[in-house]
Amino acid sequence: MASITIVGLGPGAADDLTRAAWQVLCSAEEVWLRTLRHPVVAELPGGLSVHSFDDVYERAGSFADVYAEISAQVLTLGQREQGVVYAVPGHPMVGEATVLQIVEQARVQSVPVRIVAGLSFIEPALTLLERDALDGLQVVDALDVLALHHPPLNPDAPALIAQVYSRAIASDLKLVLMNQYGDEHPTALIDAAGTASERIMHIPLYEIDRHEATPLTSLYVAPLPAVTSFEGFQETVARLRSPEGCPWDREQTHQSLRTNLLEEAYEVLEAIDADDPDGLREELGDLLLQVVLHAQIAVEDDDFRMTEVIAQIDSKLKRRHPHVWGEVAVAGVGDVVTNWEAIKRRERAAKGAADRSLLDGIPTTLPALAQAAAYVSRAGRIGFSGVETRGVWVDLPDDVARLLDRLIAALGDAVARTDAPAPSGMHDPSGPREPVGSHGLLMETREAVARLGDLLLVLADWARQNEIDPESALREANQRFVRRFRVIERAMADGSLSLDTLTVDGIRHLWAEHEVP
Repeated sequence: MASITIVGLGPGAADDLTRAAWQVLCSAEEVWLRTLRHPVVAELPGGLSVHSFDDVYERAGSFADVYAEISAQVLTLGQREQGVVYAVPGHPMVGEATVLQIVEQARVQSVPVRIVAGLSFIEPALTLLERDALDGLQVVDALDVLALHHPPLNPDAPALIAQVYSRAIASDLKLVLMNQYGDEHPTALIDAAGTASERIMHIPLYEIDRHEATPLTSLYVAPLPAVTSFEGFQETVARLRSPEGCPWDREQTHQSLRTNLLEEAYEVLEAIDADDPDGLREELGDLLLQVVLHAQIAVEDDDFRMTEVIAQIDSKLKRRHPHVWGEVAVAGVGDVVTNWEAIKRRERAAKGAADRSLLDGIPTTLPALAQAAAYVSRAGRIGFSGVETRGVWVDLPDDVARLLDRLIAALGDAVARTDAPAPSGMHDPSGPREPVGSHGLLMETREAVARLGDLLLVLADWARQNEIDPESALREANQRFVRRFRVIERAMADGSLSLDTLTVDGIRHLWAEHEVP
C-alpha cells in the first residue's frame, strides 16, 4: 500500500545509525537519498538500490525550488504500491525542510508517513562543547539568520547555528551577529560533528570567516555573561514588583510613575544634546525601565502584556511603511510622509474615528514650546505651513521690535547660507549666497540654532519685564491654533475639499478665512 518511510541517517558514522533505521534499510529493496554527500552512504547495506536527488540541486534555481521538487517526487514515489523509503542526514525533524513539506502534503493526500529517528548534528556538537541542551540552547539555521538585520537570538542563552557551509556565509553571518555581540565575543566553529574527522575551534566572533567551512560546519555562540535580553530584564522588573521584591516598586502605579517617565525622557534628551554616548546608554536604560514597569503593572492588572505592546507597534510600523514591507514606490522623504498621513486617515476611518483631528494625540502635558513645534509639524505634513507672522511685530514695543528685527535678520542670514528657505516673515537683506561645503553647512546651521535661541531668550526676558508668563502665553496661542485648524478640518469634512488635492494657495486662503478668537 502507499506509504512514506523517512529515515534519519545520523551525523555520519554507521555506528550512530539507530537500530530501527538499520532494520528499515536492511529490509528495503531501494532507498531514495536527499543527497549522496553523506559519510554513511558508503556503509549502507549491500544489495540496496540507492537513488538520490542530487541532480535536483544542480538544475533548480533556489533552495525553495529544490525542496519543493524533492517533496513532490517523494510523494509521487510514496503512492506506489511498495511505497518509498526516503533517507536524510541526521534526524528527519532537525533542519530538513523537505520532511516538513512531505508530512504536510501527505496528510492532505491521506498517505501514511513513518518517521524513523536518527542522531542529529546537535548531540555530537554538544558532546564536543561539553554543554547541556536544556541550558537554554537555541538552534537556528544560518540562512534564516542571514535573512534578517538583527539576530533572532536571546543573548542570555547559548546558540547553535547550523549550515555555516562556506566562508561567504560565515562572513555575512558575522555582520548580523555583530549587531548584538562584540567583536571579541567567544564562539566555536564545529565541523563534521559525529564523524571521524570532527573538529572544534574556539575563536572570537571576528575570526569566524577566516577558516574553511564545509556543508557540515556549524557555529556555537556563547551567552553574554550578564542579563542582556529583553526577557531577562522583564524578569528583573517582575521580581521587583513581586511579593518578594521591593516595597517601593510594588506601590507604584501608572499615575505615580508619570513624573519619573517625563524626567527620564528629558535626561535622554540631555545626553543627546551633550553628545554623550555613555550617558545616552545609561539614560536609555532608565527610560526602558519606565516602559517595562508600566507594562508589568498592566500585566498585573490584566490590562495587556508586553507581547501585545510589541506586536501592536511592530504591526503599525510595517503597515505604515508599505515602501519597505510592500510594493509601494517612493521618490523621497516627502512621499513617505504623505503616505504615512494617508494611511493614518484610513486607519481612523476604519475605526469609525474619521472625525478625529490630525492634531489629536499630541500630549496636552507637553511644554508649550514642544507642543507648538508638534502642532505646526503635524499641520505641515499636509501643507499647512508658514503661518502668517509679519503682523505680529506691529503691536510690539519699539525696543523689543528692534531686537527682534536684528535677531531675525541674523537668523535669516544664517539659514540662507545653508541653502535652505528662511522661515515665513524672514528675509536675508544681503541676498542669496552660494552654497557652502559640508563643514560650512554645519557651522551655519549651528549659527542659525544659536540665533534662534537668542530670539527665544529675548522674548522670555521681555515677557519677564512685562510680568507675562511665556509658557502660558504660548500654550494659549497653541490652543488658538488648534481651534482654527479644527474649524478648517470641519469645513472640509463635507467632502467638497480634500487634503490630498488642496493646493498650498488654497490652504493659505482657508487659513486666512477661519481666524478664531
